[in-house]
Amino acid sequence: MHLGLVTSSATAIPHDISAAIPSPSVSSFQLGPLTIHFYALCILVGIIIAIVLTNRRLTKRGVEDWQVLDIATLAVPMAIVFARIYHVITHYTDYFGPGRNPWNPFEPGSVWAIWEGGIAIFGSLIGGTLGAWIMCRRLGLKLTTLLDALAPGLILAQACGRFGNWFNQELFGLPTTLPWGLEIDPGNPAIPLGTPPDTLFHPTFLYEVIWNSLGALVLLYLGRHIFFQWGRLFAVYLMWYGAGRIVWESIRLDPSFVILGLRTNVWGAIGAVALGVAIMIIQWKRHPEPEESPFIPGREPEPAKD
Repeated sequence: MHLGLVTSSATAIPHDISAAIPSPSVSSFQLGPLTIHFYALCILVGIIIAIVLTNRRLTKRGVEDWQVLDIATLAVPMAIVFARIYHVITHYTDYFGPGRNPWNPFEPGSVWAIWEGGIAIFGSLIGGTLGAWIMCRRLGLKLTTLLDALAPGLILAQACGRFGNWFNQELFGLPTTLPWGLEIDPGNPAIPLGTPPDTLFHPTFLYEVIWNSLGALVLLYLGRHIFFQWGRLFAVYLMWYGAGRIVWESIRLDPSFVILGLRTNVWGAIGAVALGVAIMIIQWKRHPEPEESPFIPGREPEPAKD
């Protein structure tokens, strides 16, 4: 097994930048004494979209209106914490080493500075699912019902979050001559040495925004059919998102650890696809019947008294 940190090489390519996609010149703004980062705003908008859409889908199943907020109080913080932990573990050389103080929250490059970018969706899925499972057990809801209701909103939230990469000028792809190439400031540390300053790069953030948005439409359509219950709609989400992420991750320029020739996030995406397939097969065999109730047996709410 080969395990190491590598960077993708880039070759200068002649191009016409007249139709290129520009990158924002700022990634934050001041609001009184506070610094507001667009990266954080993109994530916040995504969380709101996911909660609102999930609530609408759960109430159609008979769940109390806005009970999803109770679930989010634990699931969202755990998703963010696990997302950061996953990113730091898989990019630990960015935070630990001579002359670095990763535990100082006021120092650039700190493990706490998520506003600089660096949260991993695969970590957030682990943490968020764990938090959601805990809250579902407390509230008497089936986790499968919640995950199926969440799937369209989750992939839309990920689309919103990718705009944060655009504002931060990060996680872009290899050089390209395509008319939708992305302009990146020449001083960006992710650009390989020797690359001409007018080189354009694949806008991987945009590719993922489009892919995820299409995925949301697919999930909303499939969610109308009773077959895609018992967690099977969430399985489709895992397969859809994972398949796209395998491609985008393979053309990104940012440094990454490589295991057996593949970036760690490519392995994560492959794992997501495999998990989705497994859930689909297992739940189809275990539950060919419709999921008539969103509640754990014996935990159904009592009918309201007149």
